[in-house]
Amino acid sequence: MRASRLFFPTHKEDPAEAEAISHKLMIRAGLVRQLAAGLYVYLPLGLRVIARVNAIIRDEMNAIGAQELSMPVLQPAEIWQQSGRYGEIGAEMFRLRDRGGRDMVLGMTHEEIVTWLAAREIRSYRDLPQIWYQIQTKLRDEARPKSGVLRTREFIMKDSYSFDADEESLEKSYRLHIQAYNRIFERAGLKFYMVESDPGMMGGAVAHEFMAPSSAGEDEVALCPSCGYAANVELARSEPARPQFPAPGIKEIATPGARTIEEVSKFLTLTPDLLVKSLLVMTKQGPVLAMVRGDQDLLEAKLARIVGSNRLADPGEVKEITGAEAGFTGPLGLDIRMIADESLRDGVFVIGANRNGFHIGGVVPGRDFQVEFADIRQVREGEKCSHCNASLKLERCIEIGNIFKLGTKYSGPMGASYLDEQGSERPVIMGSYGIGPARVAAAAVEQLADGKGIVWPPAIAPFTVHLVLVQPADGRQAEMAEKLYLELAALGVEALLDDRAVSPGVKFAEAELLGCPVRVTIGKRAVAGGQVEAGLRRGGEEYKFEAGVAAAKIIDLIKNKC
Repeated sequence: MRASRLFFPTHKEDPAEAEAISHKLMIRAGLVRQLAAGLYVYLPLGLRVIARVNAIIRDEMNAIGAQELSMPVLQPAEIWQQSGRYGEIGAEMFRLRDRGGRDMVLGMTHEEIVTWLAAREIRSYRDLPQIWYQIQTKLRDEARPKSGVLRTREFIMKDSYSFDADEESLEKSYRLHIQAYNRIFERAGLKFYMVESDPGMMGGAVAHEFMAPSSAGEDEVALCPSCGYAANVELARSEPARPQFPAPGIKEIATPGARTIEEVSKFLTLTPDLLVKSLLVMTKQGPVLAMVRGDQDLLEAKLARIVGSNRLADPGEVKEITGAEAGFTGPLGLDIRMIADESLRDGVFVIGANRNGFHIGGVVPGRDFQVEFADIRQVREGEKCSHCNASLKLERCIEIGNIFKLGTKYSGPMGASYLDEQGSERPVIMGSYGIGPARVAAAAVEQLADGKGIVWPPAIAPFTVHLVLVQPADGRQAEMAEKLYLELAALGVEALLDDRAVSPGVKFAEAELLGCPVRVTIGKRAVAGGQVEAGLRRGGEEYKFEAGVAAAKIIDLIKNKC
């Protein structure tokens, strides 16, 4: 591609609204433009990157026997009603009616549609296993789209689906996807982790996420450097340090003006881990008291898996149910469902007295009040791994892929079944697997960018080589650049030839900004000495090659140094 013909609009300054590095650089380098909140136009260079990510995905999905198809983005609501998710999903789903008054949706994902297809086409155990995939548009009405292409309302996703006869076969399909995903992300040049995750609205019993570490990530994962345990904090478990407990013995303590954990612990000269933080939440089934240690935080996602959707009670509800103002809430005397974090299972604590200005000390959960114990707290950096007792670290990450064992969540209600060898009808066992190509591209920018601009991994760069022709008006320079450009093309190397009539400074700055793996400079020195200068974008190493063998040398450089 010749830069003089390329739509390549760059900006010198960061866009005012951008915070993530990838958002800033993808706009500055002319890859994308924002149409509206969460809606992006992919310009030619940006689309080339996505196409190269998609090519890797297709290679690896085809390698595990997956077959590509394409399903509609516009979908009848009745199919989502059949699965039960139409009523479960809230405002994130785009809903509309066609001209005939039929309820329709814009697909956030395609489990319902692919199960509809399987229910009509899979008949016998001889038809199994199957893996189908697509690279298709999805739409999600994000409440707070941000971070450029990392969190949008319209996006491309590779979604694949496995159909198996039993759980053992599903495990094989799941492992095949893990292997394919590892190869995809390795080829894309990313650092990543596979971590345990919450299935969420997808359903099923087992799920994992593939996470690329980055400060721009919205997720946090807990990692054990010793045994390799890795989990999203929404699911992660740990062993917190055990405090030195006092002797049991219930007694009421006046705590005038002290209601927060910090205020009460300071007033009583106790460490926060000896207090119980009691939070009243409202659920569809009624009020629930959730309790964690005073030095810990309740994790809403963990609680929601137990009680369903919930919200914190407002001050009026707290007073009506407990008889006291917020800050003095405790479990004694309450006739409601109560759930305490497992770290409260053993120990002696101070709790709220359900009486303004008072707390109660010497309380033993499970002895002095009946409670369900569950993991409902957020893991913290430095706590002990529950598998090997090493210290955990927390890291912010971008979710770039996910995999789910769906089981019969969709095949059961939607009638996707097969006849086994004995002629008995059985539900198909399903899995679902997603990758966000734009997230892969953005994660690469986040992980590798430097102060000059993007640094693309070779496999997903818009061009492998960026040829900078310093003076296009100089016939000898132009002839040398043209010859090298054609030689590289003949050898299968995609190169960008910057033949524009702009200053050399602009060309060099934009080459750094765009971040192709190899930059080759052809100027006066090249013509005078019969050599071209090549430099690696990552690492900055520079080389000089004789013009007659430059193409072959550049290919060696790409293979061995990039």
